[in-house]
Amino acid sequence: MDWLALELSLKLALGTMLVLLPFGIWAGRKLAWHQFRGKVLAEALLALPLVLPPTVLGFYLLVAMGGNSPLGRWYESLSGHQLTFSFAGLLVASVIFNLPFAIQPMQRAFEAIAPEVREAARCCGMSRLRQLTRIELPLAWPGIVSALVLTFAHTLGEFGVVLMVGGSIPGETRTIAISIYDRVQAFDTAAAGLMSAALLIISLAAIGLSYFATNWVKEVRHD
Repeated sequence: MDWLALELSLKLALGTMLVLLPFGIWAGRKLAWHQFRGKVLAEALLALPLVLPPTVLGFYLLVAMGGNSPLGRWYESLSGHQLTFSFAGLLVASVIFNLPFAIQPMQRAFEAIAPEVREAARCCGMSRLRQLTRIELPLAWPGIVSALVLTFAHTLGEFGVVLMVGGSIPGETRTIAISIYDRVQAFDTAAAGLMSAALLIISLAAIGLSYFATNWVKEVRHD
C-alpha cells in the first residue's frame, strides 16, 4: 500500500474542494439567475472538461503552465520553482478539470429555488448576504454537497491530467491512481488490488454519505 500516494490524493481532493466551493457557489448563482452576453459560451467552456480527453486537456495545461509560458515564468519568479511537476501545478490542473463537476450541480440547485422566495426575502428588507446565508444556501445545500462529493471522488480517480501535468514524483505528484498504474506496470497486482480496493471504499463511502445527507434533508423538510 502506497500510503504517501493515498495521503497526497486526499490532500489534492480536499484542496480542490476548498478552492471550488466558493467559486462554484458564485458561478452557480450567476449562471442560474442572470442572463448576460456570452452565457452560452461560458457554460460550454465550463463543461468542456466533461467531453475533452484528459490527456488533451493535460497537454494544453502543461503548455499553459510550463516554464516558457507567462504563467509558468510568473510563478517561478515568485516561488523559485516550476509550476508544472509540482503539487501547486497539480492543484491548478485539478481545479480546472473539476469545474463542471462542481458548478453544474450547484447551478441546478440554485435554479430550483423559486423566484418568489427570493423576491419575498428582498421585500422583507434582507441584505444580499443574509439572503445568501439564510435562504439560498440552506435551500441549495443538497446540490452543493453533491457537487463537493463528485469533485472529491473524481479527483481521487483522476489519471490523465495528473500524469501529464504532474508526472510521478513520489511525495510531490504521484497520486494513488498513478501509483496503481505503476504497480500494474511492475506486475505487482497484489499492491495494485489493495490500493484499488481502498480507492473503491473511500469513493463509495463519500457517495453514500452524500445520498444519506440528501435524503435526511428531504425528510426534515417534509416534516
